[in-house]
Amino acid sequence: MPMQTATSTETSEREKITAAALDYMKSWYSGEAFRMERALHPELAKRAYLPGSDGKPEISRLTAPELIERVRAGRGRSETDHRAEVQILDIFGRAASVRARMSGWVDYMHLTKIGDDWKIINVLWELTPERWAERGGKPR
Repeated sequence: MPMQTATSTETSEREKITAAALDYMKSWYSGEAFRMERALHPELAKRAYLPGSDGKPEISRLTAPELIERVRAGRGRSETDHRAEVQILDIFGRAASVRARMSGWVDYMHLTKIGDDWKIINVLWELTPERWAERGGKPR
């Protein structure tokens, strides 16, 4: 068996990281909860700093089970733009940072390598200016 070079190893890791991010993104649009579950670390923390119902900023929080349930319920199926752009920002050892552009928001993901798989463990997200405008407001 030929020796694997650092370049091919790095390419393989980048492909696995991209696949995890795409599972996360595409499952939102398709309602395929198994894909979301496959992409997430069970201890996922997904957060955003957004205006609450009273207009004051608050932290929005989601766990892996809550996000998987939202996918299962088809919350993202109404999106007409299925944008799923992945940009790997950094890989260091068993940690990776990814910028994911979806239809109305950007997710900054942290992934960790578990065995041969990459799992999303943290997500910080923000609505795009277009999505804020659709909601009748702008970021505060």
